Amino acid sequence: MEIFFVFGRLLLSSASNVFQKQLSHHGLHPFYIVASTYAVLAALSLLFFFNTAFAHLSPSFWINVLLAALFDVGGWMFMVMSLSKTDLSIFGPLNAYKVIVSMLFALVFLGEVPTLQGFAGIMIIVAGSFLLLPPSTGTMQNRLTQLWLDRGVQARFLSILLFSIGTVFLKGSLEHSGPLETLIFWSLFGLPLILLANAFLTTERLADNIKNSQPHALPIAAAGLTVFVMQYLTLVLLSQMLIAYALALFQLGMLLQVFLGYRIFNEPHVIRRLMASLVMIAGSLLVLQVN
Repeated sequence: MEIFFVFGRLLLSSASNVFQKQLSHHGLHPFYIVASTYAVLAALSLLFFFNTAFAHLSPSFWINVLLAALFDVGGWMFMVMSLSKTDLSIFGPLNAYKVIVSMLFALVFLGEVPTLQGFAGIMIIVAGSFLLLPPSTGTMQNRLTQLWLDRGVQARFLSILLFSIGTVFLKGSLEHSGPLETLIFWSLFGLPLILLANAFLTTERLADNIKNSQPHALPIAAAGLTVFVMQYLTLVLLSQMLIAYALALFQLGMLLQVFLGYRIFNEPHVIRRLMASLVMIAGSLLVLQVN
């Protein structure tokens, strides 16, 4: 059953990225796209809210789910910003850096020094990053610098960092509840947080964004629905699996995102980017095998 949940999660994650990238092409602000996604999430959560008991939930649950919502809202903001600026076929493979972030957390907070195998995995991921770029006359160092200095790529790295932290708190909330309770309050807490971000971090009026988004109501609803189901599947997997194993399985989604970027958005260098994805998956598995 877990394998079906994993592939369902991969398909829905890629689909939500496609919908959000399409919305960004229609001129909607990335933060508003996230706000509209959370509005759909909150509406769907209310369908389950009144038929679910919450009296048994402990203070630890509320703290963990609130912190998870806080970090994940930031993660979504930077993620959609990255989607608006970066090819989907580059955006997807960069997910491999999530295992590097996890290793850095283990080093800083747990004092776990990377082994030779773990360090080799990191080098393989970095080498895969090099393959994401088209051939040029520049050196490998210059090409990697070009990649890492790209604003969309930087936003992707920030989203990975925030999502990695949020995953820890999601796992903590699941220790005191089921996936559905966590999903409901993760969604409901996230909506006011993203509305505050829109109010203080953008110069565009919410009313103007709502008016401009009316012709795109269907992809907005589709983005919210796919994120809702995807997040439920993610929470089910996190409640049954170690985070490291879940991260390893989620790496497979980068291949699908490269293909979708090529088919839907006519992005170039599909073979090269598929090869880069395979290399980065190999590096990710090498790092996660250590952990």
